[in-house]
Amino acid sequence: MSRYIGESDYHHDQVDTAGVLLTNLGTPDAPTTSALRRYLGQFLWDPRIVELPRWLWFAILHGVVLLLRPPRAAHSYGKVWTSDGSPLLAISRRQHAALAAVLRDRYPAPVAAALGMRYGTPSIADALEVLRRARCRRILVLPLYPQYSASTTGSTFDAVADVLKTWRWVPELRLVGGYHDHPDYIAALARSIAGHWEKNGRPQRLLFSFHGLPQRFLLSGDPYHCQCHATARLVANTLGLGPEQWQVAFQSRFGREEWLKPYTDHTLRQLAREGVRRVDVVSPGFSADCLETLEENEMQNRALFMEAGGEHFAYIEALNDRPDHIELMADLVARHGAGWPELDPAWPEDEYRARAQARARRARALGAAR
Repeated sequence: MSRYIGESDYHHDQVDTAGVLLTNLGTPDAPTTSALRRYLGQFLWDPRIVELPRWLWFAILHGVVLLLRPPRAAHSYGKVWTSDGSPLLAISRRQHAALAAVLRDRYPAPVAAALGMRYGTPSIADALEVLRRARCRRILVLPLYPQYSASTTGSTFDAVADVLKTWRWVPELRLVGGYHDHPDYIAALARSIAGHWEKNGRPQRLLFSFHGLPQRFLLSGDPYHCQCHATARLVANTLGLGPEQWQVAFQSRFGREEWLKPYTDHTLRQLAREGVRRVDVVSPGFSADCLETLEENEMQNRALFMEAGGEHFAYIEALNDRPDHIELMADLVARHGAGWPELDPAWPEDEYRARAQARARRARALGAAR
């Protein structure tokens, strides 16, 4: 039996479509120890996340990590879980629905959109199947990671490739590698921060807190660290901030090795000791609020800063499903899908249908059933 998924229901007179695969990191199905064990088992087994030899990491992961970490992680997720489930998944669904609506309004050709998570559900495999059934012959993969890292965007490509290598008819594929300095992304971040300040006043210091990575990733050539600094610098310049008014730090360490510095928790304590009483934290590396922003920043890091002598701490929420964020996604689709006929606002529908019908007539003349 063939190992490849076929296209047995293909019709020669069908009109091809384009698809957009919107992806993010993922989330457990529930804030429970068993759900976290499944989720972390998938997440931490990815060789893009932990680069140790597989035999060694298997022993550590199953002998230590998946015994100790899931109960603590489940407790943390329970603090931010909502009636709609995981904040990340709920927001991602809203982003997907909003982007799909913009694409329907912008393009006369059928453009399908599907949501897939790198870990957990809905999976990237599930989302690609949605696009396959929609007859997408061209697929644009849009990982919602503004700054590229092998552990995020690179891992997403791995997952997509793992699925597509089982398809008999592989679609044309494009991948958005990142958008850390996209003008619309920078402008949306600056508007979000300025809007927060209009309502709440300005802090003494704006802290850009990005998700951390092991230091060896940087030394091995991963561009993430540099792109984080570029994003922060561009936003600070847009806001007209002086060098003493903002800085960059990295959060969410795991394990004992050295990670990108300075660390967010250490930085907040140090700022309080130096007499900084008012800090705002923004996390531009997260396209949707999640455990790391709502529990780690809003709760844990707030408490650290206040206990060290700070007086006012504010977390500025992620761009989430703000209209300017959705417009940015639509622009990324347009830019990276340039040249695809389905992403042409002047798509000649009659011409493409006539071509499909002519193709079908020729195929039937050669003996095709449909």
